[in-house]
Amino acid sequence: MIGSEQLRRPAAAALRILVVAGAYWLGGRIGFTERVIVDGSVVTPLWPPTGIALTALLWRGISVWPGILIGALATIATIGTVSVEALAILAGNTLAPVSAYLMLRIAGFRPALDRLRDGVALVFLGALAGMTISATAGAGTLVVSGSLAAHDFWTIWAAWWAGDAMGVLVVTPMLLVLRSTVRPEVKREFFWTEAVVLAVVAFAVAWAATRTESSLLFLVFPVLIWAALRYQLAGSAPCTLLISVLAVTAATSGQGPFEDRSMLETMALLQALNGACALTGLLLGALVTEQLAVRRRIEEACVALAGVVDQLAPGETAHLWPLPGGPSSEGEEPLRRA
Repeated sequence: MIGSEQLRRPAAAALRILVVAGAYWLGGRIGFTERVIVDGSVVTPLWPPTGIALTALLWRGISVWPGILIGALATIATIGTVSVEALAILAGNTLAPVSAYLMLRIAGFRPALDRLRDGVALVFLGALAGMTISATAGAGTLVVSGSLAAHDFWTIWAAWWAGDAMGVLVVTPMLLVLRSTVRPEVKREFFWTEAVVLAVVAFAVAWAATRTESSLLFLVFPVLIWAALRYQLAGSAPCTLLISVLAVTAATSGQGPFEDRSMLETMALLQALNGACALTGLLLGALVTEQLAVRRRIEEACVALAGVVDQLAPGETAHLWPLPGGPSSEGEEPLRRA
C-alpha cells in the first residue's frame, strides 16, 4: 500500500504537468489562427496560453510550472526551429505567468474573484505587470538576434505585451468561473430565460459592433454592465470572451471599424476595446459579487440577532424580525421599525 501510494503521487503530478502542457499548446494553436504581422514580426492580439498558464498555477500551485515550459517549447517547435533565440523567448514565456502567480499570492489573491481587490490584483499584477517579462524577453531577443531593428523594439514590445495581457484578462476569469461554477446567489424568476436573452443580445450586439463600418463599438458596454449586474462574473466573463473573439477576428480580416486602417491603428483600436471590456466586466463583476456577499452576511447577522432577542423576550418581538417560519416568511413586511 505504501509503495503504491508513493508511485501514485509522482504519476499524478506528471499527469498534471502533461495536461498543462497540452492545454498550453492547444491554446497556442488557437492563438496563432489570428496572428498578424507588425514590423515584420508575428504577434497575436490575444494569446490564450498566458491565461491558461496562470490559471493552472492558481489551481495547482507552482509545481505545474514544467508543464508551462513544455507547452511553450512545443508551441515554438510547431512554428519553427528551436534556436538559441527561441530558448530565450521560451524562458520569458515561462517566467511571466510564474512571476504573475507569485505576485498574486503575495497580494492574497483568491481565485473565486469574489472581492474587488482580487479583480484589481489580477489586472495590475497578473496581467499588466506580470506580462512585461515575456514582452521584454521576446522583443529584446529579436533585437539582439538581429531579427528586429532597435527602433522597432517598443512597437513589438507593446504588441507582445498587450496580447499576453489580454490572454490573462480574458481567458483567466473565464476559466476560474468554469472551475468554481460561480452562479448568482439569488435565483430570481425567469433566471434562465434572461440568461438566454442576454446571450443572444450579447452575440448580436458584438457582431454588429465589430462588423459594421460605423463606430458602434461602444454598444458592447451596456451589455457587459447588464451581464455583470445580473450574473456577476458568470455573465461578464463569457461576454468579455465573446466580444474579444469577435473583435479579433474582425480586426485580422479588416472588417467593420477596422477596415482601411494601418496595422498599428488596428492593433491600437483592438487592444483598447479588449482592454476596456475586460476591465469593465472583471471589476464590475467582482464588485457586485463582493456587495452581495456583504449583504448576505448582514442578513445572517440580523437573523442571529433576532434569535438572541427572541430568547430574551419570547413571543414579544417575533413580529419585528424575518425569522424563518415567522410572519415575514409568509409574505408580510420583512422588517418594521419598532
